[in-house]
Amino acid sequence: MLSRRELLDRVLRFAPAAGLAALGPATATAALAGSGPSGVLARWFARDLAVDAPRARFWATVASPGVDCLTCHPSATAEFRARAHTHQPNVVSCLLCAQGCAIEPGTRGRCRARQNVNGELRSLVYGRPVAVHVDPIEKKPFYHFLPGSAAFSLGTTGCPLRCQFCQNWEISQASPDDYDVPLTGPGQIVEAAAARRAPVIAFTYNEPTVFAEYLLDIAAEARKRGTRTVMVSCGFMNEAPLAEMCRGLDAIKIDLKGFSDDFYRRVSGAALAPVLRSIRQVARSGAHLEIVNLVVPTLNDDDRSLAGLARWLVGEVGPDVPVHFTRFHPDFQLRNLPPTPVDTLERARTIAHDAGLRYAYVGNVPGHRWNHTYCPACGKVVVERSSFFVTALHLRDGRCEYCRAPVKGVWS
Repeated sequence: MLSRRELLDRVLRFAPAAGLAALGPATATAALAGSGPSGVLARWFARDLAVDAPRARFWATVASPGVDCLTCHPSATAEFRARAHTHQPNVVSCLLCAQGCAIEPGTRGRCRARQNVNGELRSLVYGRPVAVHVDPIEKKPFYHFLPGSAAFSLGTTGCPLRCQFCQNWEISQASPDDYDVPLTGPGQIVEAAAARRAPVIAFTYNEPTVFAEYLLDIAAEARKRGTRTVMVSCGFMNEAPLAEMCRGLDAIKIDLKGFSDDFYRRVSGAALAPVLRSIRQVARSGAHLEIVNLVVPTLNDDDRSLAGLARWLVGEVGPDVPVHFTRFHPDFQLRNLPPTPVDTLERARTIAHDAGLRYAYVGNVPGHRWNHTYCPACGKVVVERSSFFVTALHLRDGRCEYCRAPVKGVWS
């Protein structure tokens, strides 16, 4: 039996006969592969995947019990709710992320990972990881969570954002149809992590929100075995799904991509407010939290933005949240910009430190002195790093070995 990819290759050979030659090879491939909802064969491929796709969570229809305007329109005014509305009963509202997609039958949400099948939302990426690797936990980056640990890392396709600087765009901006992968159950992931002697499972590479059901099931199985779980996220999810993730996960890293709504809309196709809401929610949940800010030259590297970001974190989260100012490298749609100058990252770190953040780092610059963790009391290095690897650890029971001051984090 032909795989979808083999069928695609054969169909492309007959593109002229099918009337696709005028599209050009790249456009024809995208159209046939179903990378967008208007693809020539997108619906055929979607049906193929959707046959066995499990029912998703975090969605509603007008036929759902207890649904009112606020379910799908959380900011609806009283006047809006009082109006008469005509709804299509088979359209579903995805309640997973802040994009708030209304998905018609046979189509998918913005993330491409969730499809309306006859009025029921299904997850096309459940059990279908396309990237699996064992990484140092520092690569996520988590600097205050089990330093030196191996993280069994996995991701699927799909993302609700469209970041022009995405480093993993080959999978985050792909459709599930683009990869022919075997079904891998949650228990198999936990067993694989144990076989690799990885004490941590990391949901990463693409945006884990799009495979929330898979993530939660893996995390539940992992907890039974004493394996920790962490998520690397853009933070663009809704409150109810995030609350379940906070209960199921041990640590969450959120990319705070900038500190202006204009930046989020222009460069990421998203909005700032939901991300700030998510950061507050994680901080109050008790799950370990770290923040990353990718500093992109000319786009989010001005002193005003950096200072605003730092002050907000100190005021809303507290001075002990680890913050990583990481170096941008040209990729995807921003190949025209240079890598972030190291002195810009150092300036960002200084601004954050002066604002009161005790654990501010320079990231993606191997060997830099601000890769290390310093005791906030005596100033000595308590976690020494070389690239993504821990070379010395001077902590005992969460305290500095030199002065016995506490150092915030999860160390064992």
